Amino acid sequence: TENVLTAAIECGVKRVVCLSTDKAAYPVNAMGTSKAMMEKVIVAKSRTVDPEKTSIMCTRYGNVLASRGSVVPLFINQIKEGNPLTLTEPSMTRFVMTLEEAVDLVLFAFEHGESGDIFVQKAPACTIEVLAKAVKELFKAENEIKVIGIRHGEKMYETLLTDEECANAIDLGNFYRVPADKRGLNYDKYFSEGIQESMLKQFNSNNTELMDVKAVKNKLMEVKLIREELVKRENK
Repeated sequence: TENVLTAAIECGVKRVVCLSTDKAAYPVNAMGTSKAMMEKVIVAKSRTVDPEKTSIMCTRYGNVLASRGSVVPLFINQIKEGNPLTLTEPSMTRFVMTLEEAVDLVLFAFEHGESGDIFVQKAPACTIEVLAKAVKELFKAENEIKVIGIRHGEKMYETLLTDEECANAIDLGNFYRVPADKRGLNYDKYFSEGIQESMLKQFNSNNTELMDVKAVKNKLMEVKLIREELVKRENK
């Protein structure tokens, strides 16, 4: 990240949007920690660069449906092979968005971001069990659902905004904007005056809109891979 940003600044790139993940908020594993460090580099770099020359901002989003390595293609393969659909923990929740929505978030950040900003979409979520049932119903599958237990480094829910970020988050309708903390090192006034407490608390996949099976099926039908696989199944 440091090298890419340095190269962008030296080459006079006007705007840079870096892509992060919900795992960067309260990280519990190496991937989340690396993403969190990336975000820190972005914010730190934004403080030292003239925004008129190069502006650096960041997007943070959750699971993109049917992306490489995600659970939906796994469920589809398990259905094809006649195997059980494996769940780590049925009540685990995850944010849900399409690739198009992820791109919209990046474009919004590109067009509206100020240097050091982090942008988050107000994405809905669902439990893993609901997602599995939605895939089963779409494919008219009879495969059983098998619970295999939580793996190392997994969370029961994912966080897009921490409590601390919510104190400064700006509500933009479909998105939240978290401006960079550009306070100086003189913290005396915060001991004497304090800061106004935000009513908004941690934004995570448990306290966002939770979709039911019908809503998840509708969301899945927006995904090209799902539509293509359903056509293949019908033509067999």
